[in-house]
Amino acid sequence: MSDAASQSLEGILENQKKAFTAARPEPLSQRRDRIKRAISILSEHGESLAEAMNSDFGSRSYEGSMMTDIVSTIGFGKYCLKNLDHWAAPDKRSVRFPLGLMGAKAEVRYEPKGVVGIMSPWNFPVNLSFGPLMQVLAAGNRAMIKPSEFTPATSDRMRELIADAFDESEVTVITGGPDVAQAFSSLPFDHLVFTGSTETGRKVMQAAAKNLTPVTLELGGKSPTIIGKGADLTRAGERIALGKMLNAGQICLAPDYLLVPEDQEEGVVAAVQLGVHEMYPTLLDNEDYTAIISDKHFERLKGLVDDAQSKGAQVTVVNPANESFASANTRKMPLTILRNVTDDMKVMQEEIFGPVLPVKTYRAIDEAIDYINDHDRPLGLYYFGVGKEQERVLERTISGGVTVNDVIFHISVDDMPFGGVGPSGIGSYHGPEGFREFSHARSTYQQPKIDIAKLAGLKPPYGDAAKKAIAREMK
Repeated sequence: MSDAASQSLEGILENQKKAFTAARPEPLSQRRDRIKRAISILSEHGESLAEAMNSDFGSRSYEGSMMTDIVSTIGFGKYCLKNLDHWAAPDKRSVRFPLGLMGAKAEVRYEPKGVVGIMSPWNFPVNLSFGPLMQVLAAGNRAMIKPSEFTPATSDRMRELIADAFDESEVTVITGGPDVAQAFSSLPFDHLVFTGSTETGRKVMQAAAKNLTPVTLELGGKSPTIIGKGADLTRAGERIALGKMLNAGQICLAPDYLLVPEDQEEGVVAAVQLGVHEMYPTLLDNEDYTAIISDKHFERLKGLVDDAQSKGAQVTVVNPANESFASANTRKMPLTILRNVTDDMKVMQEEIFGPVLPVKTYRAIDEAIDYINDHDRPLGLYYFGVGKEQERVLERTISGGVTVNDVIFHISVDDMPFGGVGPSGIGSYHGPEGFREFSHARSTYQQPKIDIAKLAGLKPPYGDAAKKAIAREMK
């Protein structure tokens, strides 16, 4: 990246910081106005954004894009508008007796941090740019957005629309490749949000650390799905198939691998196959089924399957219409189920991020729990079943979030925090927790007129009053 381009980024950030400081204190009405403008971009231009996403992927469902990237994000913006007054209200805190009786007051004010950088990925390029933006604006901040270079048409369209709706000192979009992303992550933001792989997340956090910039990292990992006691296999199979094939499995929360009882493996695999057949009777020319984002990612996924097969995995390609993918000029990939997988296979070591589904068996539920606990803590965990076993799984495992008797859907609850833990992420947004993530919790204490330091024996020279105060507190 050229020095001039780098200086341009620094100049935009500096202008946003100056505008932020000069405008303080801004009324909540200004925050509402910005959120409404962001919502208007999506409601008025959702179709063109869906077309851009289709162009970037080579094939992406219009209805799917509208639901996952446009409608859901509009809904989240409305949720932020509804809760803004409550979130922004000062939080009264108690003071030690008898200070309250003397007039002491304590509160926490949730104040904007300043300028927040948002680094969004390619898999849901609009949702994962505008979603964080809604709460960044709700908290009273300015924002600079760096979308992925893998979705250039969508990134350019977002840049145009945001430039029309916002002054550059409020919100702006920065486009470019990896060199721009690296320079972006090195800027001295007041907060930085990154959504992407764990590997890249480490680099982003390292760059941010040089400026002591706080980060929210929404990463990924290998989210397990457990088939437990009492699970409805037909329903589980359909929901797993949808979670693994929506956006062609290019979802950070997609079920990464299955843990199934030994005596139910055949039934679970058949149920997943049935789910695919019912939802995707064809694949190649089916506009409902998304293509893999790039040749590089497509080859990586095929490499995972080849590696597993060479090491003894049993491969089942779910191809309902028996279409010929070998001769097709497309990056569409059918769901590929892998059985007899082992930990020396790459597919069990890397986040899959595509329509490849490994299946492991277990004899008792504690064996499945131990397997999960022996690996990095995942972004999501899914359990199908009922009764005490469900609670045992929840009590003995750790994950960013959980969906019971389905997959992925915990992210759809706007009022709950969404985030990872350990290698799957740091911090969260959504819910009141997201507002606080992008706010500075500023403690504010008001001292009464009486000389509290003297009353408490804190003023030297120390004498009997101090000794009495110490003795009293030590009881």
